Amino acid sequence: MDARLEDLRSTRNPKARIKVMKGHFATSNSHLNTYIDMSTVKTRHNNARETAKELAQEYASTFVNSIVCLEETEVIGTFLAELLSDGNPMSLSVGNNISVITPEFNGMGQIMFRDNKQRMIKDQQTLILAASVTTGKTVRRAIESVLYYGGSICGVASIFSAVTKIRGIEVKTIFTSRDLPEYHAYDPSDCPMCKAGQRVEALVNSYGYSKL
Repeated sequence: MDARLEDLRSTRNPKARIKVMKGHFATSNSHLNTYIDMSTVKTRHNNARETAKELAQEYASTFVNSIVCLEETEVIGTFLAELLSDGNPMSLSVGNNISVITPEFNGMGQIMFRDNKQRMIKDQQTLILAASVTTGKTVRRAIESVLYYGGSICGVASIFSAVTKIRGIEVKTIFTSRDLPEYHAYDPSDCPMCKAGQRVEALVNSYGYSKL
């Protein structure tokens, strides 16, 4: 792993941590000056559980039937479902058999749910869980998909978010732009790093980064 990666830990729970690296990176929607690595909280069960604890506090007073997990957040989503349904006697979701669902992207980039999973969306209070929200486009598509299949949105949660609201819904997150004050996302056509002749060093997405 690149030696430039630095730890960034939640002030409330140091086990909820991410790694960040400065540079010039490209996603499908934007250019970034900071890469955020979430491998630890996505894959290590202890860190994922502690991350879910942070998010569960935000939704104790929210009735949740289903959690739609974007960007490899299924482990966190499973712990979050358990904490909301079993871990807090004051939670409105106590006793719910919460569905943890991973959506599918079709060839046009639309988010869809197969017939066997649509019953977990239709008429259900659905929480969208993302790893990193930069522009909000992916989460916005997820919200539109849930509404299309007859579900209701009860919240949007993420590990990091550069935006505070998406379609009028507040994004509950552990890390914000205040934790990364130098973090910037640019439209590819208006990227100052490109204009300065700084080459893109890696392509990044929810799976990680690939050096060029």
